[in-house]
Amino acid sequence: MKKTISALFAVLVFALSANAQNNSSSYKTALGIKFYPGAISLKTFNKPNRAFEGLAYIYGDGIRFTGLYEIHGDINGADGLKWYIGPGAHIGFFNDGWKKDHPDENSTIAIGVDGVLGLDYKISGAPINVSLDWQPSFNFVGYNSFEAGWGGLGVRYTF
Repeated sequence: MKKTISALFAVLVFALSANAQNNSSSYKTALGIKFYPGAISLKTFNKPNRAFEGLAYIYGDGIRFTGLYEIHGDINGADGLKWYIGPGAHIGFFNDGWKKDHPDENSTIAIGVDGVLGLDYKISGAPINVSLDWQPSFNFVGYNSFEAGWGGLGVRYTF
């Protein structure tokens, strides 16, 4: 757990020490953390309304890497606030603790597809982005299941 906290702290220090700042109501790239179950998040726009987001979840049962392709749309009358939706994929690796809680499962790996639905807000005048989303997923390799509990609150430094 100390390594996880140290890694998240290092990412935040790196992000805050970056030279470039974005103080408008839009941004190109953002780096930060997502709360529950806990992830490092890197989001970058390749077009004004299209973004890629990479997530490295670190939680009690293992690690999971997720890639999302997000389509963003403006919300009229709310500068800096956007909705987004999109597909993605993941790969996860479970530890021995997970295996003890799921003795009937033969695999410690999960590969599957994801979806995402959320809101994204860039704070005008500050290099901060906040998001809230839901990421339902389906594992089709390894531990086969539908999971509705991914997603969460993201806080990122924009540059």
